[in-house]
Amino acid sequence: MIRTVAFFFSPLAVSVAVAAGQLATGSRNAQVESILKNMTVEEKVGQMTQVTNEMVLKSARGPADHHELDPAKLEDAVVKHHVGSIINVGGTGGYAVDHWQAMLTEIQDVATQKTRLKIPILYGIDAIHGANYTTGATIFPQPIAQAAAWNADMAEEIGRVTALEVRASGIPWNFYPVLDVGRQPLWPRLWETFGEDPVLAATLGTRYIKGLQGDNYGAEDKVASCLKHYVGYSMPLNGKDRTPAWIDERMMREIFLPPFEAAVKAGSPTVMVNSAELNGIPGHANYHLLTEVLKGEMKFKGFVVSDWEDIKRLYTRDRVADSPKEAVRLAVMAGIDMSMVPMDFSFYDLLLELVKEKRVPLERIDDAVRRILTVKAEMGLFDRPYPNAAMKTKFATKENAEINLRSAQEAITLLKNDGAVLPIKKSAKVLVTGPTANMLSVLNSGWTITWQGNMEELYPKDKPTILAAVEAKVGKQNVRYIQGTSFDAPLNIAAAADAAKDADIVVLCLGEKAYCETPGNIDDLTLDEAQLQLAEAVASAGKPVVLILAEGRPRVISKIADRIPAILLAFLPGMEGGRAIADVLFGDINPSGRLPITYPRHPNGLFTYDMKPLETHQDVKYIDQWPFGFGLSYTTFEYRDLTLNKETMKTSETLEMAVTVKNTGSRAGKEVVQVYLTDMYGTVSRPVKQLKRFAKINLDPGQERVVKFTLTAEDLSFIGLQNTRIVELGEFKVTVANLTKGFVLE
Repeated sequence: MIRTVAFFFSPLAVSVAVAAGQLATGSRNAQVESILKNMTVEEKVGQMTQVTNEMVLKSARGPADHHELDPAKLEDAVVKHHVGSIINVGGTGGYAVDHWQAMLTEIQDVATQKTRLKIPILYGIDAIHGANYTTGATIFPQPIAQAAAWNADMAEEIGRVTALEVRASGIPWNFYPVLDVGRQPLWPRLWETFGEDPVLAATLGTRYIKGLQGDNYGAEDKVASCLKHYVGYSMPLNGKDRTPAWIDERMMREIFLPPFEAAVKAGSPTVMVNSAELNGIPGHANYHLLTEVLKGEMKFKGFVVSDWEDIKRLYTRDRVADSPKEAVRLAVMAGIDMSMVPMDFSFYDLLLELVKEKRVPLERIDDAVRRILTVKAEMGLFDRPYPNAAMKTKFATKENAEINLRSAQEAITLLKNDGAVLPIKKSAKVLVTGPTANMLSVLNSGWTITWQGNMEELYPKDKPTILAAVEAKVGKQNVRYIQGTSFDAPLNIAAAADAAKDADIVVLCLGEKAYCETPGNIDDLTLDEAQLQLAEAVASAGKPVVLILAEGRPRVISKIADRIPAILLAFLPGMEGGRAIADVLFGDINPSGRLPITYPRHPNGLFTYDMKPLETHQDVKYIDQWPFGFGLSYTTFEYRDLTLNKETMKTSETLEMAVTVKNTGSRAGKEVVQVYLTDMYGTVSRPVKQLKRFAKINLDPGQERVVKFTLTAEDLSFIGLQNTRIVELGEFKVTVANLTKGFVLE
């Protein structure tokens, strides 16, 4: 049946219920225009220049807390080169709160007392799972683990606490959230995403922004967000970091752009650019995506910042520019407003030359600087440029730690529990083995204290590893620990297998060492052979085995999955991860995590849940190890009475739906109610299903609840033949758990 196109939507459509940002209006706009009018070209170009703090330190080597600013270097950057932004932390480890505040105070003294226009410095940091570059901060689960919790309220709480602790450090700008949609499981930055689905990513990302920014990111307890990495970075063809992606316009608008548009609508004032290339065009030279789509179609009013040294790479790596100066021209004209140079002033020098040569028009410079100054004004920097010492009382509180523990507990996902091996009795004799059993770095990974997160000696001594948390539950006398293997080499596998015979149960801890970005590239998604050998050896001892996976991406374990009766996926659960895992192991917490990705069965059998119908024609056992949205509980839930308020719907109407969920087990538990939509026929082939809504609910034994959702015609839309968002009339199907109802759009 040929179906008619009903009407067009805006180019992108994701519904969000978050207050819009407060960019350039009223007196702020007048303030910005007054400053801009009085700026020299040098001062304007300086505002577009961003350097790392290593450029203004006496030395960036050694322990970070020993760092001191170099007054001469600082004046050179801020007074002579008019630098508008400084970022990062050099050396090894993070700074203490007092050290951060003192450093930022000294920087702002120079900016507000020794420069002509007294424009404050905008300081930025990567606080992607808490204030991870401040000593003693509350370090939350990594984003992929946050996504496994499927809890939008928790995402907002994490944003709120992160804002408190980043602001306590005196920093007003956070390079987060990552809204790349994680569709390539090999990619080493998968764990920085909220998973493979755009609705899940948009929902969690916008709620995080709401917590981070509130209704005013200039408030003393709030922080401005930065959306990363616009756009298409997360689906490299070969799975390696900073390598090409090939994404057509339709897929880009269907999958990858919607979370960014949702976040722009939610008021995020800054965007950081994809370090790689898309369809042969480097992200930093992509005029279509940066200017036409982001600033044009999305009406983004904030500013765009480059990623680390990526403007230079247009010449040195990508070779789309034939000189460093041409690289600067190309990036600025594509839509980059601020350059993370970050180790010299070359951007400043070259852009000045380009303006004087009239190769970059002053109107483009004014547009960029206007955007930067507006964000600074909305941050409150002109009114309150200095850190607030009183905010230190909000840092690393007991309340923050409890929120962190709850977030880690909700992230733990039970994938298998044959024979009800879990929960473990606290009287059991336990063998703990495996390379991730006695390390904190493996529960956190990159962007934790250091860039790679792999310096175990810098981790806090008061946070338990999995081993220590298990010992706390049953007593050290009932726990034996044998490492068994490193990550990729056998150590004492035979000893671990022998010890398993004397245990009541084996807790087998496997996964990945800490990594971040390109150093995390791998050639094979299969878990390291040494770890698989350890699993087979302890399984052969004949005792129940519980496998705990601490990993940033879904490492393939099909070789051992059938031999292990119980499997917990922890992803990267943060500093409280050891406690959270032990709470689930021993039944103090009922697991409620659900997969935010499709867990692959084979390294070359990579599917996403929203596959096309032609992908389902093969044997289903080869599709996945566990599906997107999957997760078990220590209780059971029953779904019934899925109802729709109408069988036919007009494009101007909403569809109201309800389903009854009952806890039919013997203990309280949390369930994630997931609503999927299937467009039965389309002029562009439609996925077998798409997530549209979800809600996490808590039910006591025997308790039931009617859960309600609303869908609009916008939820039925897709990117059509002309690469615009449309909705087509015809048949649709709603699925919740094992229940299905159809309706017709007419």
